[in-house]
Amino acid sequence: MEKTPLFLLFFSLHILLAPSTAIAAAASCSIGVNYGFWADNLPPPAQVAAFLKTHTTIDRIKIFDANPDVLRAFANTGISVTVTVANADVPSLAKLPAAQAWIANNILPFHPQTTIRYILVGNEVLYWKDKTVIAYTLPAMKTLHHALHLANLTDIRVSTPHALSFLAASEPPSTGMFRRFDAAILRPILDFHNRTKTPFMVNPYPFFGFRPETLDYAVFRPNRGLYDKATRKNYTNMFDEQMDAIYIAMKKLGNYEGVEIVIAETGWPSAGDPNQPGVSLENALSYNGNVVKHVNSGKGTPLMPNRTFETYIFALFNENLKASVSERNYGLFKPDFSPVYDVGVMRSTPV
Repeated sequence: MEKTPLFLLFFSLHILLAPSTAIAAAASCSIGVNYGFWADNLPPPAQVAAFLKTHTTIDRIKIFDANPDVLRAFANTGISVTVTVANADVPSLAKLPAAQAWIANNILPFHPQTTIRYILVGNEVLYWKDKTVIAYTLPAMKTLHHALHLANLTDIRVSTPHALSFLAASEPPSTGMFRRFDAAILRPILDFHNRTKTPFMVNPYPFFGFRPETLDYAVFRPNRGLYDKATRKNYTNMFDEQMDAIYIAMKKLGNYEGVEIVIAETGWPSAGDPNQPGVSLENALSYNGNVVKHVNSGKGTPLMPNRTFETYIFALFNENLKASVSERNYGLFKPDFSPVYDVGVMRSTPV
């Protein structure tokens, strides 16, 4: 007798126990997730693709390479995939023939059966401070963009994600400004985004910016808030504060406020080392659950009102090979597909 997959058994139990209001809310939220592989107990990509398609409203994933098994698994699922060029490979793609070969090997065999949404050139290259990788990031972005157009793949866009360490100031948001060295790198990158209509990708993490007295502000719980005298705007959460600081920094650098901003990573760990501040399942649920609702609401931020933000939660799974306890516990799901907590992405009825 064939056994029922574990995730189907769990999902049936989840539906029996879940409040009806949570189910109703889940149906309206779509979100992306970062799908990492720093673990030795993860299910095969084909099972992951089936689970996400049938049991969640997650409609896009981001991976940190161009894993062909993942690209095959997500064919014809309606779930788009963002692929990444590893930092070490960025310099080699600065010349057009190499970029064309990379597209031929990593994109053309899978697209359009698998919807590939973005190619990301490196990951947080300014944070890692490798001068060679930094120097070749924009040239590689340009050659990959050119190679995509030569291959008639104009629906795939090119970007690179940035850590918020590129900000010299962010509180209050009106003080937002890029660090001097980073600004010199970011200006031509933002010129590229402006010209090609591609998004500026950022990784805001209030988890790394809160203090004990601002924890409620960081995880969207009732709090005293922040008033920015320069803009006369009130802030009720740190996520909006960080996003508007980025917006102000872009505006100060060269009137780039019209460039689309995409949230490539954000998240909160559900477990950590003993006495690690702010780490708990309750805080992870409060932060991630409210982020999912907030970016889908169309409310935007005080300085970017009436906007939704394409967002990728970090991460899909808990990954047991990462270094620290908190790093191993960013996942929305355990490897057996049971939710660590539900941020509103479980479907009420499997598709």
